[in-house]
Amino acid sequence: MTQSPVVQTRLLDEKGAGRIGIGAGLGFAGALCAIVVPLAFLFLVTEVDSGFFVFDSSLVQITSLLVLVGAILLLLSLFFYRRSFSALRKVDRRFIAASVLCIIGALGFLLLLVAAAVVVGNANSLLACAHGQPSHALSCLKSGQPLGAITGTVGFLLGWLGGIGIVLGLFLAGNRFHVGALGGAAVVYLVLLLILLVPFLALVVALPNLGALVLLAPILAILAPALALVGANRSRAALTTR
Repeated sequence: MTQSPVVQTRLLDEKGAGRIGIGAGLGFAGALCAIVVPLAFLFLVTEVDSGFFVFDSSLVQITSLLVLVGAILLLLSLFFYRRSFSALRKVDRRFIAASVLCIIGALGFLLLLVAAAVVVGNANSLLACAHGQPSHALSCLKSGQPLGAITGTVGFLLGWLGGIGIVLGLFLAGNRFHVGALGGAAVVYLVLLLILLVPFLALVVALPNLGALVLLAPILAILAPALALVGANRSRAALTTR
């Protein structure tokens, strides 16, 4: 028996909200692996520089592997966000742009996986070039492994566009489901994306010391998917009571 348009719309809304929850959960785990823990390691290397927290080949490999695992989780997160927006675009065509941007972002994270694999495979040569200074790692990667540096840069930019897709999709979902947590997640994601641009802009133009601002990135990286997860659960609960 053919389902009524109202029932079909509710089922698509439930599917969209459920996939947002899965994407948010994977995004939370990915942010911990790819952003929070590596940044904590780099901070401890700079401040402590003893014991485990020394810039050596082991730390480079561990950090790169964490980024690799995090990139895989974030790629899966983008996949489920895109599946969510693809379901919702069947009832609201404004989600089409968000879905397309998430596809672009997925391509970016695939490139980041390649770049992280290059770093893992060349940890010793990267370490020798950097002379124990984490700040020299990027320039060494550019000179010694230009493919990895270019791939990582392009991957980041495409992944950034995917993040814009998440912002747009969560904002639209928040309006559709009337759940403020989804809109709040969109705002936090947007602020995070702007902060993540700071290191790249600093390579082009002179910027004031924004180190404290960049330190907000790991906090926002876990706050955004956490809000999205809360919003998805509230959306599903509201839909099931209709």
